[in-house]
Amino acid sequence: MSTTLITGIAELVTCDDEREGELGIVHDAAVVVDGEQIRWVGAAAQAPDADERRDLGGRAVLPGFVDSHTHLVFAGDRSAEFTARMTGEPYDGGGIAVSMAATRGASDEELRSLIGARLEQMRAQGTTSWEIKSGYGLNVEHEARSLRIAKEFTDETTFLGAHVVPPEAREDRAAYVDLVAGEMLEACAPHAKWIDVFCEPNSTYAFTGEESRRVLEAGAAKGLGLRVHGNQLGPGPGVQLAVELGAASVDHCTFLSDDDVEAVAGSDTVATVLPGVEFSTRMPYPRARDLIDAGATVALASDCNPGTCYSNSIPFVIALAVREMRLTPAEAVWAATRGAAKSLQRSDIGVVRVGARADLAVLDAPSYLHLAYRPGVPIASAL
Repeated sequence: MSTTLITGIAELVTCDDEREGELGIVHDAAVVVDGEQIRWVGAAAQAPDADERRDLGGRAVLPGFVDSHTHLVFAGDRSAEFTARMTGEPYDGGGIAVSMAATRGASDEELRSLIGARLEQMRAQGTTSWEIKSGYGLNVEHEARSLRIAKEFTDETTFLGAHVVPPEAREDRAAYVDLVAGEMLEACAPHAKWIDVFCEPNSTYAFTGEESRRVLEAGAAKGLGLRVHGNQLGPGPGVQLAVELGAASVDHCTFLSDDDVEAVAGSDTVATVLPGVEFSTRMPYPRARDLIDAGATVALASDCNPGTCYSNSIPFVIALAVREMRLTPAEAVWAATRGAAKSLQRSDIGVVRVGARADLAVLDAPSYLHLAYRPGVPIASAL
């Protein structure tokens, strides 16, 4: 396989801990890639020869963004729900049933086409790695189908049969929890790497702490890694449960107590914050500043979904993190690359170093600072 020297990099953000500074920046840099792997990183003046050469003309390069929380397997439209929410209607999770009906009614090819289009948009904005959840099938057949299709696009697939209790099961919640932790899990585990649950006692439709524990422990027994939707709509047990069970990530973290912040900071669980959701629901933004100051590992992701954040733009998320959650531009970029990779327990993405995947994002700008400085301007793309 031929090698390519990428040069003309005014600023290379590596996120490599072995380099100096928060982001391991190299100025006037070059990178040599060999197919899907990085072979050399350093100053352009010291770059080795390669079979091909590509000059970026003084642009900035970063690790490709890692979107570690998405719900890309869905059909249908919930723009009317968004409009109602903007005029004061609160979000309680009930609209997920609308997406469930549309997703069940879509063909495999329709779902593949929808996912492909969304991923094309993501790559056009600099995202090169992604996780995809199920959660809009909510029965054995359609949850397994969603994951089977999602696996065609990523290895980071997450079984979310415990998204909400579907309308047809609301007369017997216990039976639905039994189904998720039993027959549905059995059908979905071969297509999933992770299991997730919407642990949210503030919603009529989501799951209590004990119901969530049941689902997560069943998934762990099947060898799936753990992820948790926690503390999104109000205070609750999700964060503490995620830490107790050693989940890789607890996501949302919108309503955190001081004890929750301390628990995450003292654990290996990554706190994944999703500010696009707060933008789209007018909820308060998470205490990301407090999490970082306490020593927690924080990730940023889009939560692209049809109900509470129909945006797959990580640059937009970075701008929100800086403006609304008081992260520095460097902290926000790290959280959307290395932090998100850590939430997936991956060391080969979200970083530019020898041996890592050659997943790079390039900016039509000389520095990563422009991501937050120029919100809404399409300056980022996958290289």
